[in-house]
Amino acid sequence: MNDYEILLMIDPELPEERGGEIVSRTRELVEKAGGTWEDHQPWGRRKLAYEIDHKPEGVYHLLTFTCEPTALDEISRVLKITDGVMRHMATRRPRPHRRSEAASTVTEAPAQYAESVAGAEEARETDGEE
Repeated sequence: MNDYEILLMIDPELPEERGGEIVSRTRELVEKAGGTWEDHQPWGRRKLAYEIDHKPEGVYHLLTFTCEPTALDEISRVLKITDGVMRHMATRRPRPHRRSEAASTVTEAPAQYAESVAGAEEARETDGEE
């Protein structure tokens, strides 16, 4: 399972109920494929940098979820053919970087190595003195 987010741009002339239906349909697709729905952030109406289909604005929604790559393909396919969706962009979210125990032992290893090297040098010095 991978973490994904979709930035969804919906036609501003669409009723709000229809926009909600599109988002809920996307959620159903995620959950039906065995994924987990994490968050939906409605960003609201925003002015576009250039007109799309002679419309200067779009209604944005940010959807975050976890699913298999094949499920994301199906979600993108459905969004492409859904009336009212002007654009969508699916991206993979990076996982938060967590410091593992393996990383902590690696940072301790140089100190242990330095102690063992110092012990070996002392051993050589005492062997050479006899």
